[in-house]
Amino acid sequence: MVALVDRFGRSFPYLRLSLTEACNYRCSYCLPDGYRAEGRARFLELDEIRRLVRGFAALGMTKLRLTGGEPTLRKDLLPIISAVASVPGIRRVAITTNGTHLPRHVGAWREAGLTALNVSLDTLDAERFHAITGHDRFAEVTEGVEMALGLGFDSVKLNAVLLRGRNDDELPAWFDYLRERDVAIRFIELMRTGDNREFFERHHVRAEVIEDQLLAAGWSLRPRPPDAGPAREYAHPGYRGRIGIIAPYSKDFCAGCNRLRVTARGDLRLCLFGDFGIGLRELLQSDDDFDALVARISTQLGLKAAGHGLHQGETGLTPHLASIGG
Repeated sequence: MVALVDRFGRSFPYLRLSLTEACNYRCSYCLPDGYRAEGRARFLELDEIRRLVRGFAALGMTKLRLTGGEPTLRKDLLPIISAVASVPGIRRVAITTNGTHLPRHVGAWREAGLTALNVSLDTLDAERFHAITGHDRFAEVTEGVEMALGLGFDSVKLNAVLLRGRNDDELPAWFDYLRERDVAIRFIELMRTGDNREFFERHHVRAEVIEDQLLAAGWSLRPRPPDAGPAREYAHPGYRGRIGIIAPYSKDFCAGCNRLRVTARGDLRLCLFGDFGIGLRELLQSDDDFDALVARISTQLGLKAAGHGLHQGETGLTPHLASIGG
C-alpha cells in the first residue's frame, strides 16, 4: 500500500467528505442569510462516493467523516453510510451534523455502520441557540444527543463555535453537562472566511482564553491519537466528559495536520483554506479509472503547503464553512 505522506512528513489517514453544500440553518457565523444555491447543484452520487472512498482507502485512509453543508439533508444518506462503511480498510465512519434529524434517524445510521457522531451545539441555552442558528430546534437536538449516547458509538462529540458576547461565558454550564455524560464538547475558535470579516472582528475569541480557564479548574491535556482531528483534548477525574479545543490561530496548528478534504462536487482540497482544488470527479465515473484516481490523489500531496494563511488574512477558496464542511 502507498501511504499518503506529504513533503513535510505528515501522513493523512483521515478524509473529510462533503455530501452537500446545502444547509437548513442560518448560523450567524456561517450562513446568516441561509443557503442559496448557485445554479442547479449536482453533488457526488452514491457510486461516485463509493469509488472515491475506495481510492483513498487504497492509499491508507482509515477514517472518513461525512460533512456538508448539512449531510443529513441527503435523502440517500443511509445507503451512503452503508456503502462507505463496507469499503475494505475503513475502520471509522463519522458524521458531523446540526442534529435536527437525530431523533428520527440516528438509530438507523448506527445500524448502517456509522461509528462516530459530531453534533453542532453552540450553546446550552435554548434562547441563545435560536439566536445563533436562526431555528428553535434546541429540544430536538439535545434529545437526539441523549439517544445517541445509548447506541454504542465509539464517540459522541459536540461542536461549539466560540463567539465573543454570544456563548463565551458558558464554561460553568458545560462543566455541569459533562459531569455524568460520556461526551466531548469541542470549542472551536471562530475562523475568518471569505464573507465574514466584520463578524469575525466583532466576535472572535482566542481559544487560549478557554484553555487557561480549564487549567485553572484542574483539567489536564490528554495525548492525541494518531487519527484524531485537530482538537487538544482535556480531561478531569471528576467528570465523565471531555473538553476539546480547536485553535487554528495557535502556533504550529498545521504541523499535526492529518486530513484531506473532498468537496460535494468532487474537488480534492489539500487545505480548508487553500486557494485551489484538484478535480477528481472525471475519474469517479467507472471502476476502470481506479488506478488513475489513486495516482492523481497520491501525486497531488506535493502541492500541500506547510500551513494556512489565516494569520495573514488569507482565506483561500472558502467563502463560508458550509461550502466545504469545516
